[in-house]
Amino acid sequence: MERSESKGLIDKILHHKFEQLFQRLPSLFPTEPPALLHGDLWNGNYMVNQAGVPFLIDPAVYYGHREMDLALTQLFGGFDQVFYDAYQEVFPLEKDWKKRIDLWNLYILLFHANVFGGSYLKQVAHIIDKYS
Repeated sequence: MERSESKGLIDKILHHKFEQLFQRLPSLFPTEPPALLHGDLWNGNYMVNQAGVPFLIDPAVYYGHREMDLALTQLFGGFDQVFYDAYQEVFPLEKDWKKRIDLWNLYILLFHANVFGGSYLKQVAHIIDKYS
């Protein structure tokens, strides 16, 4: 957010909305232990070799809330529903996880706004308006 402000992407009104959202964040996310995350999990980093074995590439691993990775899978096209069904079967997510997808994607959208420009900032502003 500070980088976006220094570039003039975020004005005082949006900054204030971020501050309001920051106050609400603890009540919006379920509490669970950190999980090892891929960190850049989208369909462009998923490949299948000639033998049909799936691979995840380009990791930016860190520990965080597992919903973050799942939210990112849906930001740029998503995975097949079989992926999400299998995940739910093995390690069920907290109730209403789909309602938090936009919140989880704020970070990556703000990053993209800083690197690639304003079209991503429109998505950021929309999400902030939705939750603040």
